[in-house]
Amino acid sequence: MIEAFLSRIGSVTGTARAVGALTRSGVVRPVRPDRVVGMASGLVRYGIGVAAGYTAGAARHPGRTAIVDDTGALSYGEVAWRTGRLARALLARGAGPGAPVALLCRNSRHPVEVAVAAEKIGADVVLLNNGTAPAQIAEVLADLGVHTVVADADLHDRLADVGEEVGTVVARGHLGGHPTCEDLIASAPDARLPVRPDHSRTIVLTSGTTGAPKGARRPHPSTLAPAASILSEIPLRAGVAVHIAAPLFHTWGNAGLLLAVLHGSTVVLRSRFDPASLLDTVAAHRCDTVFAVPVMVQRVVESGAPGWRAGSAPRIVAVSGSALPAGLAAEFMDRFGEVLYNLYGSTEVSWVSIAGPADLRASPGTAGRAPVGTTLRILDDDGHPVPPGVEGRVFVGNDMPFDGYTRGDAAVEMRDGLLGTGDIGTLDGNGLLHLTGRADDMIVSGGENVHPGPVEDLIAARDEVREVAVVGVPDDEYGQRLVAYVVPVDGASVDADALRNAVRGSLSRFAVPRDVVVLDALPRNQTGKVVRRDLPPPS
Repeated sequence: MIEAFLSRIGSVTGTARAVGALTRSGVVRPVRPDRVVGMASGLVRYGIGVAAGYTAGAARHPGRTAIVDDTGALSYGEVAWRTGRLARALLARGAGPGAPVALLCRNSRHPVEVAVAAEKIGADVVLLNNGTAPAQIAEVLADLGVHTVVADADLHDRLADVGEEVGTVVARGHLGGHPTCEDLIASAPDARLPVRPDHSRTIVLTSGTTGAPKGARRPHPSTLAPAASILSEIPLRAGVAVHIAAPLFHTWGNAGLLLAVLHGSTVVLRSRFDPASLLDTVAAHRCDTVFAVPVMVQRVVESGAPGWRAGSAPRIVAVSGSALPAGLAAEFMDRFGEVLYNLYGSTEVSWVSIAGPADLRASPGTAGRAPVGTTLRILDDDGHPVPPGVEGRVFVGNDMPFDGYTRGDAAVEMRDGLLGTGDIGTLDGNGLLHLTGRADDMIVSGGENVHPGPVEDLIAARDEVREVAVVGVPDDEYGQRLVAYVVPVDGASVDADALRNAVRGSLSRFAVPRDVVVLDALPRNQTGKVVRRDLPPPS
C-alpha cells in the first residue's frame, strides 16, 4: 500500500521534507498484506478523496469509529456500507456525472455521507452556505442544473425560491412529503455502482463579502502533494479524534475532513457551535486536533474560559477562513497553550501560507510562511517581484488551484502561472507573510493609498475595543475618508479622539478615521468574515 500511495505523489513531494511529513503523520504507513487490495481499490476507483479514504478505512480498521455527531457514532465499516446504499439511491434519483447534488446542512454525518456517496457515482457536490439568501441559492442551483438538494429541515426555508423540479432529501429532522437520508439508505435499490466513476468535484460558494457569491470548482487532489504541503507545517497524527468545528460547507471544514479521513481518524461533529460546547466536546472525546475559524477562537476567549477542561488539551487548533488578529492569537495561546496554527488561503487558491505557534509569538499578526511545494511571491502592479518589506500583490502557486468559476464572468488574475489572491502584503526577511488588506478594500484619501489593515490593528489593540472594521466612504474634499466601525467590550465606552490619536501616532494623517461609529456587532458571514457592504452609512 505504501508503494501505491507513493506512486501517486507528485514531483513536489519527491523531496525528503514532503515524504517525511507524510510518514511522520501516518498517512504513509505499513499495511498488512491481506488488507492492501481493499485499501488500494478505493484509491484506484475514486482517486484521493473522502470516498477512497473511507473505503481504505473500512478495509484496514472497519470497527474503528469514523464519525461522531449529535446522533451517535458510526464505524468506518458502517460508513462504507451506508454510503454505498446512499450512492445507489442518489443514482436512482438522477444524480451522477453532469447532475450535481447540493448540500444545505449543518455539521453532521449526513453531509459527509452524501459527499462520499456522490464521489462513488461521479456526481459533483455543491456546498451551499447556510447564510446564503434564498434567491441566490435558487440562482446557483439553476445555473448548475441541480435537481437534488440534501438539506436540514430547519434550513428548508432557504429553498423557498427553488423550482419544483428540484427535489429535497432531508438530512437532519423531518419534513412532510420529503424522504430523509435514512429513508434512502433503507430503501436503496440493488443497482450496480460504476467501477471507475468520473472523478467528481466540489463546488464551493465564495464568501460573497463584496458581492454575490460565486461557485468555485475544486477538483479532488490527484496526488498526495497537497496533504504533504499542509502536514509540513501542521503536524497532524493518524488514528486520533479530530473535532471539525469549522462549517463543512467551507473550504477549511472540507479540508479538515479529508485530512482526518486520510489519517484514519475519528471525526467529531456538532451541529451548532458555542464556546462551552467546543470545550466540552474536546474533553469528552479527548480530541487531538480542532479545525475552526478565527471567530470561534475569539468567542472562546471572550467566554472567559481559563483554559481547556481538566484532562483535555489538544495538540493542535488549526484555524482558517478569515483574518486572525495578532492580539487574539496571543491571548488564546496565553490561556490554551502553544497549539494555534493559522492557515491563510482562499476558495480559489486553497492555501498560501501557514503560521505555527512560534511564528505567531515571534511575529504577531503574521500569515505565516509558504509550506513545502508552494510558491509565494509579492509582485508590483507590473508583475515584478518587490524586495522584502515592500508592499505588493500576493500571488501563489501550489498543487490545488481551483478549476475556475461556474460562471465565466469572473476574472482571475494570473502572473507567470501564479494565481492572485486579491490581497496586499509584504514578506519580511524571515519569509513570513504580513497582510495589509484586500486590493479592492484600498482607500485613496488625499491622493494617498491607505490599507485598512494597519489602521484596524492599531484600534483593535486598545483595551476598550472588542473588534473593528475600517472602510472608505466618498468625501468631497479628499475623495475618500476613513470610517472606523467599533464594537466595544462589554461595559466599555469609546473615546473617538483617543482612537484617532492611537492611529495618528503611527500612520499618516490620511489614515486617521474621520468618523467613528459604535456598533453592537459587526456584520459577518457564516465563516466569520466581516461583510463590509452591510455596514451602516455614517450619520
